[in-house]
Amino acid sequence: MPLPASPRADLEQVATPPEAAAELLFAAVRWDGLEGRSVLDLGSGTGRLAIGAALLGAGPVVGLEVDPDLVEVAREAARAAGVRVTFEAGDVASFDRRGEVVVMNPPFGAQRRHADRPFWERALSLARRSVHAFALADSRTFIARRAVARDAHVLETQPVAWDLPRTFAHHTQRRVALAVDRWALRTEHEP
Repeated sequence: MPLPASPRADLEQVATPPEAAAELLFAAVRWDGLEGRSVLDLGSGTGRLAIGAALLGAGPVVGLEVDPDLVEVAREAARAAGVRVTFEAGDVASFDRRGEVVVMNPPFGAQRRHADRPFWERALSLARRSVHAFALADSRTFIARRAVARDAHVLETQPVAWDLPRTFAHHTQRRVALAVDRWALRTEHEP
């Protein structure tokens, strides 16, 4: 699932490493059992997480992406994978559809300070059961505080291998290792 020929730095359009995506999805299966669960992928990009969730039996699966060009890429990828995923173009701040599980690789806020915050706010308010997501390790305090403020709790936080290849004109190195965590948060409360 390649990015477009000219990925946008302002949207932090970088590919989710396949191994990291697999770790996130298998953690979602372990904590939530995705089969038959409704899944939202906020900032779905090329659809890697949404398509992976559908391949693991989730449904319905909806991917939300602000870039209409990537929505088309994701739709084609879902067709090629033989899964049903609805990809929509839109802004996460105004998205209001709820799902049992939210998966996401939001912007890390490297290009635009706090670009990740609307994603975390919406994820914590839209997920009826859990949120599984990536974030820079520097965001640990922010995410933990947002979870507490939303009456959610952290199931686990694990570092993941994340090598960012040169993607944008301002990148000077061939690859950069980023300190990224995989998060699992419970938003549902036991009766």
